[in-house]
Amino acid sequence: MAKKKNIPQYGTTTIKGHTYYRTRIADADGKYVSLYATTREELYKKQLEAKRKVADIIYQRENPTVSEYCEKWLLMHSAKVSKQTLQGYRSYMQKYVMDPLGDRLIQDITTDDIRLAMVPLSQKSVNAYNLVNMLVKSVFKSAERSQVISYNPCIGISPRGGCPQRKKNPLTDQQAQALLEAIRGLPPYLFVMIGLYAGLRREEILGLQWDCVFLDVPTPYISVRRAWRSYNKKTEISTILKSKAAKRDIPIPQCLVKCLMEARSSAATEYVFANQDGQPLTDSQFSSLWRPVSVRTTPASKAANVSCQPVLYPAAHRPGTGRSPRTPGVILDFHVSPHLLRHTYITNLIHAGVDPKTVQYLAGHENSKTTMDIYAKVKYNQPEMLHSVINKAFAQTVPDSGAAPTPWVKSHANRP
Repeated sequence: MAKKKNIPQYGTTTIKGHTYYRTRIADADGKYVSLYATTREELYKKQLEAKRKVADIIYQRENPTVSEYCEKWLLMHSAKVSKQTLQGYRSYMQKYVMDPLGDRLIQDITTDDIRLAMVPLSQKSVNAYNLVNMLVKSVFKSAERSQVISYNPCIGISPRGGCPQRKKNPLTDQQAQALLEAIRGLPPYLFVMIGLYAGLRREEILGLQWDCVFLDVPTPYISVRRAWRSYNKKTEISTILKSKAAKRDIPIPQCLVKCLMEARSSAATEYVFANQDGQPLTDSQFSSLWRPVSVRTTPASKAANVSCQPVLYPAAHRPGTGRSPRTPGVILDFHVSPHLLRHTYITNLIHAGVDPKTVQYLAGHENSKTTMDIYAKVKYNQPEMLHSVINKAFAQTVPDSGAAPTPWVKSHANRP
């Protein structure tokens, strides 16, 4: 015999002349909501269904999936980082965290699960591995602090991984001149000049406006106050720079002054680099601007050591390619990227004897360690220049064959 349902005795209320049974339940946020029905049995079913939904919502909040908590983490950090940075976070998190682990409850994830998810990153760059490593650890640390999980599975994850990056040597003076000659009169010429002789980042060059280019003063300079941003196929010019140190005034040499004056004389818009509508370039438009450089330089994977002499081939006779004679200019046997222009600028400052703090300011580095790492590689990676310094530092009298060794350790024992 079926057990009879114990249906509560609900209260009633009259709405527009009709009588309804009524009850109230607390939702997932603790607020009370009213339920109505024409019969007690119908209201009882509504009450059970509503309680089930509330219980499911509470359970999901207390036991979110990896995807749900990753989305929550991104939302919490959206106020701290730029839209472009957040888009990058989302892209890496989607590919390496949410796709392999997203449907599982975050409390069920183990250290082995995370290690397996990060296996594909072993073939990516060190920077890509470090970024995903940071994101994963930040997400699970946040979940642990919020008591969503009782154990953080990222504790045993190694901070090291990924493929070492290829060494990026700056352009030599001869290579820089060969590059400028190869693109003279073409759209990217001014961009390359600003990168080589002012050291601006790509987003700083594309966000540059003529009101920040001071050419008619005793000491011409560029004032970095804006940055170009591109996300979701949209472009904006922002006054929020990469860091506080990125806001700087950079003196520029006469060769760049002359180049900028020629460009300003024919400018029809407030932007140094603009499209036909006078607006900032989109991401695809910048690719078109840069194409004359990319078709004239060797891909990074095939480029010769850039410290060597550049080898120039007529475009129609480039060895090992099927390029047609219509390819313009010459082919440079080294790779060039926008960031390499900036790296060349910083390196030239160091070679010129500019002190590290000034280099840090001109480069817009927030962290002095970034500048000093470059400084050390450039300044102290030259044995021929350090030879005399080393000899002087460790100078000592060479003893005769029968004499006792010079007590080198004792003679230096009182050094601080």
